[in-house]
Amino acid sequence: MAPDDRQRLGKEGERAAVEFLRARQFLVREVNFRCPPGEIDIIAEDGEVVVFVEVKTRSSESFGLPEEAVHYHKQQKIIRAAAYYLQKHGLHDRDCRFDVISIMVRGSQIEKIDHIVDAFSA
Repeated sequence: MAPDDRQRLGKEGERAAVEFLRARQFLVREVNFRCPPGEIDIIAEDGEVVVFVEVKTRSSESFGLPEEAVHYHKQQKIIRAAAYYLQKHGLHDRDCRFDVISIMVRGSQIEKIDHIVDAFSA
């Protein structure tokens, strides 16, 4: 898959994930938050809990399931970016968690969305 196609697939996945979360009454605070330690795809609130969401979208399972791409080093980057975000916004006293949204796409249709709540911890 060409880089432009991967980027487009990723953006479509992020849009679908935002809709998915909003439909479940999450308050989406930020999308594609970037900071020196890294990037977080979606930052949302589930009630009083700040939720840092990594979105992985795939069009095939040739390289494994989407969520399998959130390996230890990726988790550590997300954790560092989350700490930065919490400190920057004065939210260090809030409970938080790390979720993964895994999306499978076939053609132009979303085939499956899995929301893995509390997928890893700091």
